[in-house]
Amino acid sequence: MSTFATASPTIRLLCVEDNPDDVELMALTLERADPHRRYVLRRVDDANAFLDAVSEDFDAILCDFNMPRFSPYAALQILVARRCGTPLIVVTRAIGEEAAVHVLRCGAKDYLTKDKLGTLPQIIERVMTERRRLAQQEQLGLELEAAYRRLKKLSARLVVAQERERTLISRELHDQLGQTLTGMVLHLHAAKKLAADAQAATKHTDTAMEMAQGAVSQLKTLSFSLRPAQLDLLGLVAAVQSAVQRIAEPADLRCTVTSRGTEPASLSETASVVVRLVQEAMNNVARHAQATHVWVRLRFLPHDRIGVLVIDNGVGFDKHDLLSGQPSERNVGLYGMIERTELAGGRLLIRTRPGAGVALRAVL
Repeated sequence: MSTFATASPTIRLLCVEDNPDDVELMALTLERADPHRRYVLRRVDDANAFLDAVSEDFDAILCDFNMPRFSPYAALQILVARRCGTPLIVVTRAIGEEAAVHVLRCGAKDYLTKDKLGTLPQIIERVMTERRRLAQQEQLGLELEAAYRRLKKLSARLVVAQERERTLISRELHDQLGQTLTGMVLHLHAAKKLAADAQAATKHTDTAMEMAQGAVSQLKTLSFSLRPAQLDLLGLVAAVQSAVQRIAEPADLRCTVTSRGTEPASLSETASVVVRLVQEAMNNVARHAQATHVWVRLRFLPHDRIGVLVIDNGVGFDKHDLLSGQPSERNVGLYGMIERTELAGGRLLIRTRPGAGVALRAVL
């Protein structure tokens, strides 16, 4: 709305006054009482002129109490209807105590008599300061409301993300480990039934042992995807290198993993989120990017923060097209990375365009 005194030495005042001499007197009084500021006064004396004027920016309104064609009550009604927050100060020759209290209750910010205009700069400054405070309070309220809405969305997405994680783990256990264990049981039963035929029993037993070794390997893979053992034993850099190699080698990708800063001796839960982000990014590169080289950079920052950057030289994609709308099979991986980063208190930035590769950056 208005240009506050803190932003400019010029203060614009709208004077609702039917006597031009009184406006000139107020201007001279303000100039003498507050020579460090420049006051610009504009006079109006009826409703139509006031309506036109309040569409502009003023720091305060000085309104006479006794006018034949207008009143501070009418001015206050217009300000409310226009949702205009410019403070109104009643300036009058004489006003009774009861009338003064009533006009303040109706919304005027202050009043003074015209024989005490020397205090007008202080009153203007006070109502402007109060207006700034209310504006800041309103802005904080809006920011708090927006943060609350984001928290509600994030909480809902957390539930969805958890359910998605459980579904993936359940599918892995059922489709891979469960079937392997079922096959082991069948071969062991067959070996028991054919105990008289040593060669056949040995064959079934050997097959069951091979499947058991496969089950152990599957379990290790699943365990690594949930939380790599290297993370606790060797640290984040080693865990990230291991995760990258597991995905890069079968996909024939060249990878470069670097780090900056000193890795803390004790890692927070954020470290496992970093590993999962790198895993998902590498899976996306291997499946879709048609890249030949991937760069992974870790940065250890103060206050246990960790920065991660994953860059590939692949085909890139249209970010707006892929991330518009609800999560689907096309973008579930990226949405999962975004959710995981936000749940860890960070933000994922994606920079890409068709034919230019992808750069993913997060600070957690």
